[in-house]
Amino acid sequence: MVFARRDFLLLTLGAVACASVLSAALALDYPTRPVTIIVPFAAGGPADITGRIVGEQLAKRLGQQFIIENVNGAGGTIGATRAARATPDGYMLIIGHMGTHAAAPALYPDLAYDPAEDFAPIGLIAEFPEVLVTRKDFPARTLKDFVAYAKANQSKLNMAHAGVGSVSYVGCLLLNTAIGIKPTLVPFTGSAPATNALVAGQVDYFCDPIIGQLAQIGAGNVHALAIAAAARHPLLADVPTAAEEGLPQFNIAPFFALFAPKGTPQSVVDVLAAALNQTLDDPVATKRFAELGATIAEKGRRGPAPLDALVRSEIARLTPILKAAAQK
Repeated sequence: MVFARRDFLLLTLGAVACASVLSAALALDYPTRPVTIIVPFAAGGPADITGRIVGEQLAKRLGQQFIIENVNGAGGTIGATRAARATPDGYMLIIGHMGTHAAAPALYPDLAYDPAEDFAPIGLIAEFPEVLVTRKDFPARTLKDFVAYAKANQSKLNMAHAGVGSVSYVGCLLLNTAIGIKPTLVPFTGSAPATNALVAGQVDYFCDPIIGQLAQIGAGNVHALAIAAAARHPLLADVPTAAEEGLPQFNIAPFFALFAPKGTPQSVVDVLAAALNQTLDDPVATKRFAELGATIAEKGRRGPAPLDALVRSEIARLTPILKAAAQK
């Protein structure tokens, strides 16, 4: 059967129109049931806390439950793989971060997903500068002393992390590389269990976003040596920056963001992105994030397109650094 060019164009335009109507209908009806947000780490850590704040806000704005499901293991890549393979209908999302969506390709040669291609970016939530913390009775009380002690005792040092590829792993890998040490690496299923081990004196040090350590630092259960940022943090004003202590290479503020599986209807992504944008302007949410040491995404860095660009740029930035560090 042969179609005239005019008939073909009419059919094409009709198909596009139908797709637009279907997409609009999906947005109008979404969500009609509870939505699951995968947090690829244990409860109580930075990703978990971020996910619960965002989930509560999205539920308030969209009128459905947003249920947090912690899927631990392999530096967050087990949860990320599950999210990437989920049905792309907007009912399973993930809190991804610098580890799962930027560092993982360099650290996991057989990674089962492509963070730049297998997800629909929804929006950047916040960034959290990392802090170097030690067990409270650790001999070194400053970063300069830590560097000297670590060089002399690296075979005795135990470094906690939340799995290869986690933000704590990447942060401390940058620290260790800058110092030139190879301590014993002790993996945990998340930031919270790693912190518990540090408090118990079972490991020597840990690099973690501020959000996960404020309470323990305040209670005197761990000792903060340095902030991995260009400037001191208002919530830890007495803690110097790594640059002040002569180690500017230790500078890292992991991003935390919301993603859906690739193929999620654009209309659904738009609904979620708009709700997330409103969340980041909500006084309750902004106050909560500020109390946890977060820097909320500025308006120009919000939404799917800026997040897509951030993921790709961070993969390009971290891949050569992490591969070089792994070879040393």
